[in-house]
Amino acid sequence: MDNKFRCKVCGYNYGDYVWGEDGKTPSFEICPCCGTTFGHEDVTIEGIQKKRRDWISGGGKWFVEKERPSNWTMEKQLNEAGIEI
Repeated sequence: MDNKFRCKVCGYNYGDYVWGEDGKTPSFEICPCCGTTFGHEDVTIEGIQKKRRDWISGGGKWFVEKERPSNWTMEKQLNEAGIEI
C-alpha cells in the first residue's frame, strides 16, 4: 500500500492522494475517519502526533460515522499503517 493514500494521523486508506501524487501538495480534503484536514493539521510531526493522541484518547471515533466499515477496528487500522501506539 502506498502511504500517499493513507492519512498521516490515523492511517486510514483514503483511496486517493492525501498530499498529491508528488507527496508535497495537500488536497485539503478531510479524513472521514479522524477528521484531519490534509494540509492543515498534518503539516508537522508535532501536529500529527497531537491530532493522533487526541483521536486515540477520544476512542478513535469516526468523523463521518456512516463511512466506518462494519468490521473496522482502530488497532487493525493503525497496525496496517505501521503506526505504533
